[in-house]
Amino acid sequence: MSKPRDERHKDLFRPALEEIIDLGHPLVRLAREIDWDFLDGRFSAVCRSGPGQPPLPSRLVAGLLILKHMHDLSDEALCARWLENPYYQFFCGEESFCHKLPFDRSSLSRWRQRLGEEQLSALLQESLSVAHKTGALSSKDMERVAVDTTVQPKAVAFPTDARLLHKAIVMLGKQAKKHNVPLRQSYARVAKRAALMAGRYSHAKQFKRHNRQLKFLRTRLGRLVRDIRRKTEHDAELRQAFAIPLARADQIRRQKQRQRGWKLYSWHAPEVECIGKGKAKAPYEFGCKVSVATPVTKPKGGQFVLHTKALHGNPYDGHSLGPVVAEMQKLTGVEARRIHVDKGYRGHNYPNKFRVWLSGQVRRVTKTIRREMKRRAAVEPVIGHLKAEHRMERNYLKGRAGDRANAVLAAAGYNFNLLIRWFEALLRALIALILAIVPRPQPI
Repeated sequence: MSKPRDERHKDLFRPALEEIIDLGHPLVRLAREIDWDFLDGRFSAVCRSGPGQPPLPSRLVAGLLILKHMHDLSDEALCARWLENPYYQFFCGEESFCHKLPFDRSSLSRWRQRLGEEQLSALLQESLSVAHKTGALSSKDMERVAVDTTVQPKAVAFPTDARLLHKAIVMLGKQAKKHNVPLRQSYARVAKRAALMAGRYSHAKQFKRHNRQLKFLRTRLGRLVRDIRRKTEHDAELRQAFAIPLARADQIRRQKQRQRGWKLYSWHAPEVECIGKGKAKAPYEFGCKVSVATPVTKPKGGQFVLHTKALHGNPYDGHSLGPVVAEMQKLTGVEARRIHVDKGYRGHNYPNKFRVWLSGQVRRVTKTIRREMKRRAAVEPVIGHLKAEHRMERNYLKGRAGDRANAVLAAAGYNFNLLIRWFEALLRALIALILAIVPRPQPI
């Protein structure tokens, strides 16, 4: 596969996009401020020269990823809106208006998998560079930061024992049908009714009947597992095909709701972890932990996200502070002088402990530091915006790589959305200044 190349040019029989759009639109201004050559260099690093059709232009891919998370769109909705919006097409580098999609929806999935967290972080880095270049964010804002963690929920159903046991029975039956393995009985019909009744009994607080249905499901799943193992033990290819499904089914059959240790919470997303943040509305959330860093000052353009990172394994917050701050300093190019965190970071592993300030700390606190400590809570509404408006509330991307990519893309989309608002504010200020300078006509 060759490296991406951009050979788009103006159509002689169609007007140029610059002639039919408002060049003062904030999205046009943002497109002219972004260093697309920098993104092209980072995105082209994952492509190798060789035979095959060249990939999509890197500006098109970068623009699509920015627009998707800036406006909280699915891949399908993004493709539909891109086709009818000339500003989207101009932002992605088109010269003339396109009436047909030059790419397929699945191209976005392939590019996300190909780039990964390391290359996608270039979008976040470029958003901070544009903010600094346009005056929305200063270097002093990046020296004093607040760091906090939140949960990025995965797009999975709430895990219950009955639902997981039923799912394992159904998936083993599908796998057996796919590989033409004859089963003595699939238990699909009786397992569906047992899972349904288990939910009803649990809701009615009839737990003896509920446990009876769970025992029924575990017994049928065990029979199905043993039946498949007997019929595949002499075929190496079938044993390899059923290795992962049978291992997951065994795990689901053995585990119980109140046991300690690792548990499988989703058949199709085994990386999901159970995280409790002490919330009254949602005591437990299923996904992965994400670290978010923002300035504790008041930047002119808003509370930009300086760094995000998905943390798998549900680590203690204090043990994640050192690597997170190191990556943030590498991304921004500015050394953090004061880091404000909550009490969940006690016993942190950051090397310079005198630069870390816990909320409620009394020793060595000056008036300036006390004022900054009051601003530590500014990271909370930023997390709320990331979840509600930029696709961190429910992650649909596959695997741990999808968790890491979604966290970075959500932060980049949030930053670019702040830049759009910053350009709108500048335009309003410019119009107000012009109106103030132009003399008004005097009445006769």
